[in-house]
Amino acid sequence: MEGVSYQRFPKIKIREVRDDFMKFELRETDSSIANALRRVMIAEVPTIAIDLVEIEVNSSVLNDEFIAHRLGLIPLTSERAMGMRFSRDCDACDGDGQCEYCSVEFHLRAKCINDQTLDVTSKDLYSSDHTVVPVDFSDSSSGFDNSENKGIIIVKLRRGQELILRAIARKGIGKDHAKWSPAATVTFMYEPDIYINEELMESLTPDEKREFVESSPTPVFKFDENTNQAYTYDEEVIKKAESMGKPGLVEIRAKEDCFIFTVESTGAIKASQLVLNAIDVLKQKLDAVRLSADTVEADEQFGELGAHMRGG
Repeated sequence: MEGVSYQRFPKIKIREVRDDFMKFELRETDSSIANALRRVMIAEVPTIAIDLVEIEVNSSVLNDEFIAHRLGLIPLTSERAMGMRFSRDCDACDGDGQCEYCSVEFHLRAKCINDQTLDVTSKDLYSSDHTVVPVDFSDSSSGFDNSENKGIIIVKLRRGQELILRAIARKGIGKDHAKWSPAATVTFMYEPDIYINEELMESLTPDEKREFVESSPTPVFKFDENTNQAYTYDEEVIKKAESMGKPGLVEIRAKEDCFIFTVESTGAIKASQLVLNAIDVLKQKLDAVRLSADTVEADEQFGELGAHMRGG
């Protein structure tokens, strides 16, 4: 019936999870919610990043603006970001953005005193808050061999060159600047529904079935030697079926209420926490829409009285 909506209760099933990676299924919803969740993860989950740099001494080959830009792109651990204030909304410092409630202070002091090149890295940044520090990519759980990792290089210094600076990190979202985005990548795809034409499948010889299975470049097609049955999901097998003169042997459709998400984090927060924070942010936005709708309804019902009761 037109105009009637039905409440749905989306479900999540986790397939794989690591500190910086998560793969899960989102079921019993539609593409609007799936895409909203993806966009919130990329652009509206807050993190902490360096936003102000005061350089006292810089005799390196890089100018001040270049170094400030590199500092801003260093991911910082941001577990406490959801509880911090945005600097523009902080009443403790009148929006100045330099107090303990809305910012974290960093200091860096480095000087090369010999003929060997000195690498100034993110590990040379000293934080005023031990919970907000540059992400350590030498952790073995990241999946990379970082036994020699000394942090993200900011600049290289030669003998006599020096860098002294103070930096202020603030809470922000990816919508304002990419440095605040906690996601390296977030993608989703429809879960496939595979239909096999059993009548056509039975018309194939075992050798043809085996050849059909082997046409898939990825091992997602299986041939059972005992039952001579085959199944798969791959576009290549559709082309193979057509080349064998069996079009329609396999048909692949999208389940329009089931999505497979792949989430990779920058390291600022864990991938699993990124998903949870995104759900919280999405719920807040939906609550704001509901409140706005209630306000409009009250204005229509009570007119100027409704606005007066809200202080308007």
